[in-house]
Amino acid sequence: MKTVKVNVVTPDGPVYEADVEMVSAKAQSGELGILPGHIPMVAPLQVGAVRLKKEGNTELVAVSGGFLEVRPDQVTILAQAAETAEHIDVHRAQQAKHRAEQRLQAKQEHVDFKRAELALKRAINRLNVTQNKY
Repeated sequence: MKTVKVNVVTPDGPVYEADVEMVSAKAQSGELGILPGHIPMVAPLQVGAVRLKKEGNTELVAVSGGFLEVRPDQVTILAQAAETAEHIDVHRAQQAKHRAEQRLQAKQEHVDFKRAELALKRAINRLNVTQNKY
């Protein structure tokens, strides 16, 4: 079976590197599915899970936005933050979700709602990846 090399990189360094059969990611324009030999492209990503099909299994990487660069033999994901399921601190993600929900419910003027909503999305995404809900 043909594969494509995938690298997920953050400012802190590489998070994931492997040869996979398929990459699925949530771009700003919608869901993308990338197979080996895909035409070159660049797309901005939403907060979500990148699904990597490898040897019959699906591995998940939680990403907080960023960019996806596709070349026929390689996919590079440049993300502000990215974590594989086994590296996510579930307790910390639950606390972040709770804090963001409290900020959104407080409806106080000094709360930055966009920032709180984004924090909530990131926390929910991280929890979903640990529970394999994609």
